[in-house]
Amino acid sequence: MQNFKINTLRRLSLSTLIASTLALAILPAVADNKATSASAKQPKLIVVLVVDGLPQEQIQRYRDQFGQGGFRRLLDQGAWFSNAHQAHGVTVTAVGHAAVLTGAYPYQHGIINNNWIDPTTLAAMYCTQDNAHTYIDEETKSDDGTSPANLRVSTVGDELRYASGNRSKVVTVSGKDRGAILLAGKTGTAYIFMKKSGNFASSTYYMQSHPQWQQAYHVGKPQDRFYGKTWTPLLADSAYASDADDQIVAPQQADGANRFPYLYSSKSGKPDAEYYGKLFTGPYLDEMTLDFARAAVAGEQLGRNPAGVTDILGVSLSSHDYVNHSFGPESRMSHDHLQRLDRMLASFFDSLDKSVGLENTLVVLTADHGFPNVPEFAQSRKFESQRIDGSKLMNALNQHLSDKFGAEKIAYKWSAPNVLLDYKLIEQKGLKREEVENSAARFLMSYNGVAQVYTRTQLETGAMPDNRIAKLMQRAWHRQISGDIVVVTKPYWQFGSGNRGTTHGSPYSYDSNVPLIIMGKPWIKPGVYGQYAEVMDIAPTLAHLLRIRPPSAAEGRVLTEVLP
Repeated sequence: MQNFKINTLRRLSLSTLIASTLALAILPAVADNKATSASAKQPKLIVVLVVDGLPQEQIQRYRDQFGQGGFRRLLDQGAWFSNAHQAHGVTVTAVGHAAVLTGAYPYQHGIINNNWIDPTTLAAMYCTQDNAHTYIDEETKSDDGTSPANLRVSTVGDELRYASGNRSKVVTVSGKDRGAILLAGKTGTAYIFMKKSGNFASSTYYMQSHPQWQQAYHVGKPQDRFYGKTWTPLLADSAYASDADDQIVAPQQADGANRFPYLYSSKSGKPDAEYYGKLFTGPYLDEMTLDFARAAVAGEQLGRNPAGVTDILGVSLSSHDYVNHSFGPESRMSHDHLQRLDRMLASFFDSLDKSVGLENTLVVLTADHGFPNVPEFAQSRKFESQRIDGSKLMNALNQHLSDKFGAEKIAYKWSAPNVLLDYKLIEQKGLKREEVENSAARFLMSYNGVAQVYTRTQLETGAMPDNRIAKLMQRAWHRQISGDIVVVTKPYWQFGSGNRGTTHGSPYSYDSNVPLIIMGKPWIKPGVYGQYAEVMDIAPTLAHLLRIRPPSAAEGRVLTEVLP
């Protein structure tokens, strides 16, 4: 009897142990299944917002004045990277937009600037120019942007459509052709604001005729509703107390046209190309762009795809770039424009919540580049800051090379920040290419306002200095289409002429540091992230979440720190 009790207890203990072990084994499996189930739910819609020309510092400087539903909603409910950059050396609209959904640098994706000189034909090339296609039912000029022919790599949208058998929809809209086309990639569909008619139109690269919803949107000519209106400050005067003096950043024109109240009209007395062009500077083009994006969501049923696959909506908001060019990011005009854009985004998010549901939507907000201060404002703050006239630089360089080598116009084209050399002339004169390059580089290094100069030989062989500026310029240089001498200004200096406004394009942080915010539960963990990040990280992160292959030349990393 005693042995029976002992054996029974042993069997019970063994049974208990086995049951406990099985229970412990099952629990992680159940947890894993829950995690798998949660991760299996993919966004129904990905919305990629690019605010053209928005420095990171502006959304922090004005944060306390934002409402609850726009930028603040993104900052509070999303993952925000404070140290995010466009990590290439030529920070302009086309290059920045190409980076967002390719995850690639210019040396691979082939968009090296807004415009450049083709080294083979010496013809001017616009980034999205393609003479094989025209705008649909709209006037098309030879250098208008009509297709992504110059983009050499794929985008997230291209890979999503490939993975879904073309069932996913990718639709983009922008005031600028390059803003829409470079987000759409090769297989999406881009719509662009037409400066002559005020319509949003696509090109024959994408389709032969517009869908019915696009035509219905324009029946009432919504682009004309701002005619005769003025742009005036949204907030009380005290809210703008810390902004720069208008007279420093934008000396008043004789007609007062560059000050509040900013009037939207034309000499003809009715809506025309002059009026539509004025809409780019101020809040109303962005308002129309977001309105048209709403129409696209409804018309294309974005986020409600009957195939159950994810769609992408890309929206590039162009006006902040125009405002900052004209007045500078330190101006009251720029300040006010961002406040108005904040309210527009809040309204747009509310409409998405009603049509798709924000719980089904992943939102990304970034910018194509930042902005430096107006040189005159920088000077008022004791910084050395001036404009470098490219024509004068080229004349001085050619005079130096002529004196040195006895040949006229060896440097024959300027396409900032690139100088193109005439290698045929160099060969005809029996000169050594590297010697000419080095002589040009030494001269330019002594030119007022120039900080760094890199030659084709350096860039081709990788014999570059070991510093960040050199790395960014190397990434921005494309062996086949870039120039032969690359010039970098000193901080706060910029290429340009005239005596008003400002521009961008440098590798410095005021041009490279841009917002990078991703919002959307359950896919993103909200918070403030101080880790270094690049706009190039957006594409591989989205590819990871969508479980598709990364775009063909993506070099960014998956932002694993924001994944729950």
